[in-house]
Amino acid sequence: MNHAVARTAALLTAVVAIAGAAGPGAAQAQDAAAERGLEQTIEREQTVADGRKVLSDGHVDIGPRFVDGRWTLLVHDDAAKADSGAKSVWRPTDDTVLEVSDAAILEVPDDPAYEFLRAAPGSKVHVVPQTQDPDVVWVGWNTQDPEVMERIDRGVTMTLTGVQGPGSLVVYLQSGTFGDPQVLWDSEAKPKPAWVDVNTHTHANWVFSKPGVYLVRVRIEADLVDGTKVRDTRALRFAVGSTTSADDAFAASWSGPAEEPSASVAAEADGEEDDDGFPIVPVTGVALLALVLLGAVGATVRRGARAKRQARA
Repeated sequence: MNHAVARTAALLTAVVAIAGAAGPGAAQAQDAAAERGLEQTIEREQTVADGRKVLSDGHVDIGPRFVDGRWTLLVHDDAAKADSGAKSVWRPTDDTVLEVSDAAILEVPDDPAYEFLRAAPGSKVHVVPQTQDPDVVWVGWNTQDPEVMERIDRGVTMTLTGVQGPGSLVVYLQSGTFGDPQVLWDSEAKPKPAWVDVNTHTHANWVFSKPGVYLVRVRIEADLVDGTKVRDTRALRFAVGSTTSADDAFAASWSGPAEEPSASVAAEADGEEDDDGFPIVPVTGVALLALVLLGAVGATVRRGARAKRQARA
């Protein structure tokens, strides 16, 4: 058992002992502490950085921003702020590699609840966890850019539209009530949209089945308060495994269907389903105490968020 797995197992033991001794109040206190730890405010004057960057640890979000008036999906780099006090910046997805080292390796638990990972119990996978591990890049998403919050109507829809790599990717949440995992995206399933409220900051578990270079294509779209609809599709670059080259991740190109360009079009009537007939899954709401594979504790920050998007006439 490597050090990451041992640390996770020890953490699970401590959480179970505390919950059993103190009752539901302890779990609620843990939820509240996790929520406070994920609170953030994004400043209006944050810049879009130039040049390539490899992010191997620290706090990172993906999210929308208007760049020269154009709706754009970017990477919000908050990692340097924790280390040196430097200001957070936004980065273009093509100039950013999210490096997931072998410190992220965990073993798949022997639990039927995790059969959706399609991996044998005890097999090793790389996990970007829902709760922060100081040795692993911590990837989430936010809708907290000030101009975005002013201009979007209620929230955004995020969809993982495709994954290119040596294995599969599953993104899921797990609640603080020790409930079943909620699968948001699965690279081997049909794309499924997820609704994200305005002013939301969320983290989830990203599980890669094999090491190597992955391009993870994400579409983010929204209705604006002025009646227009905007969208952008970008490929996130992951270098999974300590022996995987970040240079190879920078050099990788998407070989699947062409990516949709940024768009701003007249708003259309919205319903409860996307164009492919999939219901929109709301992923904001309660603060989450995550069990990452073996049970690592984590959380999302938006407790009690609004319900899923209402139909527009």
